[in-house]
Amino acid sequence: MIPTTKLVLLFNALLSLNAICAAPILKREVPQEHSHEKFLTSVAASLSLNNPDGILDPVFGLLGNAAAAAGLGKITDPDCLHQATADQAFTNAKAAGDVQGQVDALIYAALERNTGAVGQKSVLCTSIKAVNPEIAAITQHQDPASDGAAATNKAIVLELAKQISAVGGDPLQALESGTFAPGQIGDPTGAGNTCDDANDPIGCIFTQNLLVPDATEDEINAAVGGAGAAANATSAAQDATATDAAATEASATEASTSVEATATATESAAANATCP
Repeated sequence: MIPTTKLVLLFNALLSLNAICAAPILKREVPQEHSHEKFLTSVAASLSLNNPDGILDPVFGLLGNAAAAAGLGKITDPDCLHQATADQAFTNAKAAGDVQGQVDALIYAALERNTGAVGQKSVLCTSIKAVNPEIAAITQHQDPASDGAAATNKAIVLELAKQISAVGGDPLQALESGTFAPGQIGDPTGAGNTCDDANDPIGCIFTQNLLVPDATEDEINAAVGGAGAAANATSAAQDATATDAAATEASATEASTSVEATATATESAAANATCP
């Protein structure tokens, strides 16, 4: 006999699948939710360690709101499902001492979400604050055909590189969060230049060589080096302040000792003095 808990999970999964299949087909730059499949797989593994919100699967965080609603669990804002999934996965990976799991959660947080049309930006999460500041520092890539996407996505990748470096990962992996070449706005197919293959364990954007880097390796290294230099400068300033404080305290102690010695000598002289 199949345990009741498994039956409930199976039933919920079937309901979610029906909801996705029943959703209206819109013109959009999709499907692409499985384009970076290896990161979905990693995040799913981390999420499974502790999933208090009952998020069904990381793939729902990359879908448009209508389809994402089927996998929300206890998350009430579909625009925040992506961030909430990354945040919990990062928390779990950190607790497990899994550096690569943390890196993968950060990269997942930066992946582009599906939108309703080529050139349309996805909505950022504003109703939920990420628990982990590393996740809070990251936002998702925007459709490469949207206004200002090149600059926006480059800034996202550079910040992602800093966060990856901060947890001990390879900052150049930030480039793997990149998206596709811009599609044609007004494209009636809505396909853009995307791919989607749930059976590709790596991700079709990699195996089909469709990823367009948002920055160069030199720019990544410079961004991470700049962050490190800033941290070192702060540390040096703190050390200098501590040294100055110690020197001041030493001087004060020395002065106090000198005054005390002078007072003792004066007192002794006064005691031995003979009035005329």
